[in-house]
Amino acid sequence: MKSNYIQKLYDYFIVGKSHRVYRQPAEDPYRQAGKWSRQGISDTARASLRLRYVLEHEKPVVLPSERIALLRTFPTVPELHTEQEDKRLRAQFAFHENGRVFNMCPDYQLFMEAGSGAVKEKIKLQMSKNITKEQRSLLDAMLDSLLCMEELADRYRAEAASAGNAVVAETFASIPRNPPRSFLESLQFLRLLHYTLWCNGNYHNTLGRIDQYLYKYYRLDLDSGRLTKDDALELLEEFFISCNKDSDLYIGIQQGDNGQTVVLGGSGPDGTDDYNELSELCLIASRELCLIDPKINLRVHRNTPLETYELATTLTQKGLGFPQYTNDEVIIPALLKWGYDKTDAYRYTIAACWEILIPGYMDLVNWDSLCFPQAVSEAAEHLESCGDYDDFARLVQENIVRQADALMKSTENVYKEPSPFLSLLCPDCLNEIRDISAPGKYNNYGFHGDGLSCAADSMAAVRRYVFDEKLFTASQLTEMLHKDFSGYEAEQNILRYEAPKMGNNDDYADSIAVQLIDSFAAALDSHRNDRGGRFRPGTASAMYYIWHSRKTPATADGRNAGEPFSCNYSPSLYARCKGPVSIIKSFAKPHLEKAANGGPLTLELHDSSFRNRDALRKCAMFVKSYMELGGHQLQLNAVNRERLIDAQRHPESYKNLIVRVWGWSGYFVELDEVYQNHIIKRAEMTF
Repeated sequence: MKSNYIQKLYDYFIVGKSHRVYRQPAEDPYRQAGKWSRQGISDTARASLRLRYVLEHEKPVVLPSERIALLRTFPTVPELHTEQEDKRLRAQFAFHENGRVFNMCPDYQLFMEAGSGAVKEKIKLQMSKNITKEQRSLLDAMLDSLLCMEELADRYRAEAASAGNAVVAETFASIPRNPPRSFLESLQFLRLLHYTLWCNGNYHNTLGRIDQYLYKYYRLDLDSGRLTKDDALELLEEFFISCNKDSDLYIGIQQGDNGQTVVLGGSGPDGTDDYNELSELCLIASRELCLIDPKINLRVHRNTPLETYELATTLTQKGLGFPQYTNDEVIIPALLKWGYDKTDAYRYTIAACWEILIPGYMDLVNWDSLCFPQAVSEAAEHLESCGDYDDFARLVQENIVRQADALMKSTENVYKEPSPFLSLLCPDCLNEIRDISAPGKYNNYGFHGDGLSCAADSMAAVRRYVFDEKLFTASQLTEMLHKDFSGYEAEQNILRYEAPKMGNNDDYADSIAVQLIDSFAAALDSHRNDRGGRFRPGTASAMYYIWHSRKTPATADGRNAGEPFSCNYSPSLYARCKGPVSIIKSFAKPHLEKAANGGPLTLELHDSSFRNRDALRKCAMFVKSYMELGGHQLQLNAVNRERLIDAQRHPESYKNLIVRVWGWSGYFVELDEVYQNHIIKRAEMTF
């Protein structure tokens, strides 16, 4: 139950959204770029000027009673280049999204434990060395970025004093120049860094393992008697509310896709459980608030007790669509195999959705996606020339290799905007005097793999009905696909509802999925990108389950042309699965350590599945079982199809209805209709 204080904050910021009255009108985002271009200013200098421009235009707002301040009042983050400059750059370089450094986890702990004062001194020490002109320009930009963050903190201190808020004034009198002295100061420091990164244009910056790097401040306050657990919970809930103040400004593909994720728990190198009291409080805070931010990820391992899964399941019961579970027993060995240091591998965190990150380092983990159904569809065009199923499977494998080659080729000569401020939250950048956009320690790139079950089911149908049972000839099946099953409705029903499907613990289909993932991994394994990094395959779909499916013709699993694939790593929308246990057995069979870039098994459970404590325990045991079988990631959505349909018809009555979309949770009524419809279709498969 929320305290009276938290309820007042919730009503003001979340229900009433009263704080938005302080927002200034948006500006033309290209206006500053034109001036910088005319003056011939370098990209590195422009990056620090952009941050200074945004922070100087922010108008501090401090409420009399709040303890964790900062509010976005200036909504515009200027573009670094003019439209003409951008066009020239895109003709010369490979771009990932808009070219900014994004979707990473800064090393907040590194910065907070030093304080900006010590970081400033280190910058000045580096300036005193014999360095190049470019290095001096970067250090100048780092220093200016640091100064303008300190200036913002000073203005907030003055505004807090003016508003009679001694708590906020005292906090900003110490941070960011000094390390935090309390749990409250650590939360405000984190809020300041995260806020500054958004103003810096670095979107999808995750919060990382807050239960680990904030724990010592929490413990210090409890041991000294300054705080009780209830006091700490209240502070944590206020911080969580602060993550939602400006989240509408931080959109991705859809509203809610903003990357504000935290990671809890995990295992240490000695097998110990990193889950602690603060981990538990984060779960409780999220459950009590029922907000879409921050998204919760829970790292689990062989020593994670069932009680932890049970508490986590109470969040799913609330319909939050998280926590997302990630299995250390699969992920850490994969990271070690991919060349990550042991220390880094054990401190991994999660990106905006599910991709695996190391705090402080820039791996481009969501570059693009390989479309498994496309590889099968292209092979189906040559089905009549195949003497047996193995010939057909070889064609699919060749197409996977061809797609993988094209994906790797597309990553050559990447351009990333400099980010001097974010570079200060990287373990190596200041020591090496390099920007985080430049090649660094790892430089690995990640690819999704969408439509796996559609591809496996299609290949299983070809294998059974063309080669084994010979129900259709190769030419007959090809004609059905070309005609999008028009005139072949009876045959389509056989393919949709009677053919073998991944998700029924049937090796006939499941073994094909194993081969598909192995082929994807093998196609990337021996290659390196032009920064020396590896290519990491994954089992996620991201938004490609909509995007790629629109261009994919009819498939042999009975899917019509243009119909969406299933979301992420999950059964086909037409699979008649025996039950959730058969699903986790099927989806644990592939060699997931080879495809550990990220991509959860995504399942919808009817909300009645969480009706009592016994049901919650059974759900927790279900999740634990998937991990013990060798599953890598899992996310559950508690849904009610009738409620979703009514929400489409009467959105005004369902403003707070939360659903899991692909790797993030959002408000159902704020989603585009195509995503709403897909979630309703998925709800038909609830158990």
